[in-house]
Amino acid sequence: MQLQKARSLLKDCTMCPRECHADRLEDKRGYCGMSSTVFAARAALHMWEEPCISGEKGSGAVFFSGCGLRCCFCQNREIAIGDCGKEISIERLADIFLELEQKGAANLNLVTGAHYVPQILLALEDARRRGCMLPVVYNSSGYEKIETLQMLKGYVDVYLPDLKYLDQDLAKMFSHAPDYPEKAAAAIEEMVNQTGSCEFRADGYIKKGTIVRHLILPGHTRNSIRVLDYLHKTYGDKIYISIMNQYTPVFHQEKYPELNRKVTAREYQKVLDAAMEMGVENGFFQEGETAKESFIPAFDYEGI
Repeated sequence: MQLQKARSLLKDCTMCPRECHADRLEDKRGYCGMSSTVFAARAALHMWEEPCISGEKGSGAVFFSGCGLRCCFCQNREIAIGDCGKEISIERLADIFLELEQKGAANLNLVTGAHYVPQILLALEDARRRGCMLPVVYNSSGYEKIETLQMLKGYVDVYLPDLKYLDQDLAKMFSHAPDYPEKAAAAIEEMVNQTGSCEFRADGYIKKGTIVRHLILPGHTRNSIRVLDYLHKTYGDKIYISIMNQYTPVFHQEKYPELNRKVTAREYQKVLDAAMEMGVENGFFQEGETAKESFIPAFDYEGI
């Protein structure tokens, strides 16, 4: 990507479905809470992704500050609202990519970077010129614009989006984004079109493809089953589905008291049983006590 093109995209920002038109070059901040300056809160080997992403080596995860979705229950709220993060240059971001490779990362894992796509592409090009060979994982809320995703074609090997809701009312309540179901479904279609069916290396790591995550919310198993049914009927075995029970109530909800507890074993089993009845075979599920705060990374600026 040319620097001039990157600057033009940031001058009148419409890179996410919010389409704020913020002039981020003049330090104006859109819904994501970020200007054109890149902020990140952690860059380290991350062991808690799906087995084919983290494996034994760990995924080289870069956690970017800010978010264009900002769910009220966000597990990474500390960085999503932009309060936590350290300013880094594009050159420093490229350095970070190379350092993660030197540490033995299985891949580069770009966590919530939609509002920084131009800067990320410039950093990836720099890192590649300097010898970085790691595959790239784009870790996303699913709330993406097709035009922005098309910029990533040829750079991203694996897409790792959420599909949080297919219920407009839930999307409006919890994410102030009633268009989330429509936008996320279209975004996932674009991701799958880019990557094709999932392919894996001999050592078990994913080589290319799309893994769609769904986080079950307490009290909303109907939404979860609807999401899984849509994904399976639409994509079959072309994608993998990751069914997550790790929801953690990180702060008290006054308006939505059902979110002040964890997902029960019964709720999780209900969703898993539905997935099996649908015939979902390509998938991941979580075992053990995942819904606790120790599974939320420490945003301590490690590696930044």
